[in-house]
Amino acid sequence: MIRHFQKERISVKEIKVVRNEQLKTKPDGDSLGFGKYFTDHMLVMDYSAEQGWHEPMIVPYGPITLDPSAMVFHYGQEVFEGMKAYKTADGHVCLFRPDANMHRLNQSSERISIPEVDEELLLEGIIALVREDQDWIPDGAESSLYIRPFIIATEPGLGVRAARQYKLMVIMSPSGSYYPEGIHPVSIFVENQYVRAVRGGTGTAKTAGNYASGIKAQEIAQKQGYSQVLWLDGVEKKYIEEVGSMNVFFKISGEIVTPELSGSILAGITRDSVIRLLQSWGHQVTERKISVEELFEASRAGTLEEAFGTGTAAVISPIGKMKWDTEEITISGGHTGEISKKLYDTITGIQKGVLEDPFGWRKVIL
Repeated sequence: MIRHFQKERISVKEIKVVRNEQLKTKPDGDSLGFGKYFTDHMLVMDYSAEQGWHEPMIVPYGPITLDPSAMVFHYGQEVFEGMKAYKTADGHVCLFRPDANMHRLNQSSERISIPEVDEELLLEGIIALVREDQDWIPDGAESSLYIRPFIIATEPGLGVRAARQYKLMVIMSPSGSYYPEGIHPVSIFVENQYVRAVRGGTGTAKTAGNYASGIKAQEIAQKQGYSQVLWLDGVEKKYIEEVGSMNVFFKISGEIVTPELSGSILAGITRDSVIRLLQSWGHQVTERKISVEELFEASRAGTLEEAFGTGTAAVISPIGKMKWDTEEITISGGHTGEISKKLYDTITGIQKGVLEDPFGWRKVIL
């Protein structure tokens, strides 16, 4: 792990706030979509090899200036996270497992050779930012304030090496459902030609290149009427890995199966939450290799009971239809399955403060 903290630890009290004098008009809550609107402020912090991470500031949201030779443009040193702030039924504001997001950001940074950030300081800065723009948190049942921390290499130069200068930013967006379908089943296309990642690559890191490599296949799937792509492994193109940008689960003959974290799959925080919830409910959850042939054979035998994706943006995305080569299958009668619905209701219930939080996942910040 590359541990280049600032020379002396910064206190949250040292985060300078420059308030926006021209506040934006907030969007209508019924037309939020996902990632279309952004709040009045953002958190910024810079890194240099001499000073470490320094000068955290909350400033008006707006464009940034970078040298055309900034190394992020040429060698792709970039990582990001995705998390949310929620309004609870009693008027509080909460985050969901934010410590896990901070830890994963540093894990991604280590893979891309970006210096580690002080996780406690960054979380304190994010909380300060949410408090500053708390009026942007939407009230809708399926709405939240999406929070996007990210780090880019800003050093100018064309040498292929780790940069010596970086910028960390956190932007926020009031958002509704990630998928227009909401908590309704989506249709999935099994991708045979393109791959998302391979073991030893960057599949375990949350970095932009992983997502850019998937856009082509997603476009092809959508032209054929499918919402997302089911990715297979990059070597044999046989074993299931992820669905779109989400982890994926299947219920087969009563057993819940999810692909094991074999070195090319992102360790999703929602994935981990789902596994822990299912186990607490007495379900058998197995992390192992599962081939697309096994999955379709289970469908033919009538033992494939449910399928769903998990991720921060959508939480739970039930899968109702899937196509592989010329064969198309319907899962759970094309309806949202019992497990999918219970997981969605439980996780969002914990997030919104409607249900008890036995795992201590909810962090009240306001």
